[in-house]
Amino acid sequence: MRLGTSARVVLGIVTGVILLVVYVPLFVVLVNSFSTSTSLAWPPPGFTLEWWGKAFQSAGALEAVLTSLQVALISTVIALVLGTLISLALQRFEFFGRDAISLLIILPIALPGIITGIALNNFFRTIMGVPLSIWTVVIAHATFCIVTVFNNVIARLRRTGTNLEEASADLGAGVWTTFRLVTFPQLRSALLAGGLLAFALSFDEIIVTTFTAGSGVTTLPIFILNNMFRPNQAPVVSVIAVVLVIVSIVPIYLAQRLSGSEQTRR
Repeated sequence: MRLGTSARVVLGIVTGVILLVVYVPLFVVLVNSFSTSTSLAWPPPGFTLEWWGKAFQSAGALEAVLTSLQVALISTVIALVLGTLISLALQRFEFFGRDAISLLIILPIALPGIITGIALNNFFRTIMGVPLSIWTVVIAHATFCIVTVFNNVIARLRRTGTNLEEASADLGAGVWTTFRLVTFPQLRSALLAGGLLAFALSFDEIIVTTFTAGSGVTTLPIFILNNMFRPNQAPVVSVIAVVLVIVSIVPIYLAQRLSGSEQTRR
């Protein structure tokens, strides 16, 4: 399909406006992290690196970063294992209710976060009688991180088909040998991309975390929310927000590159 000159101009203007609306606020946060103003006055009266030094010396911020990393890593590992197993089961086998199960797997990421958070809070505290802790946060994050791994892996399984696996079985290889030498090599890039996306999704999640974190459990997004309106903390929060954006961008960029390179090879 070819667009006319006027359509291309209009599309370019609309695209430019959307990008400005999305990225100008992020640029403002970046500038404010260097501002000499403690109230984030705009335009900044001056520039300094003082807030970056204070942010990296803040015990609370560093502890929150470590907590977020721990939760994201464990949730990603759980998502990789369970998401891969579910993908293999749904793609390689036919059974009653397969489509319904596939819908249930994808549903957590489509639901509003506040609904998921309330449901999990009631499940842990009321039904199971389990006190909220860092492990309830991990389980909560894994419920929606599984979706990113599941989508990547099942899409790869659909493209690769079963010919190579059937040939491996015909040549006498067992199930685990076939998985290790045939299936897994075909899934590596999909698993890596899904894992990176799951990590990014978990690292900056706040709504579900708020409902499932116990007392004393402070992830980086919660730390930002708690300190945003405290006196003289706004510039430090801006620094942490910039770091959070960078940490979120890197895995998403790598996942995109992996998906793009895989498409090119095919």
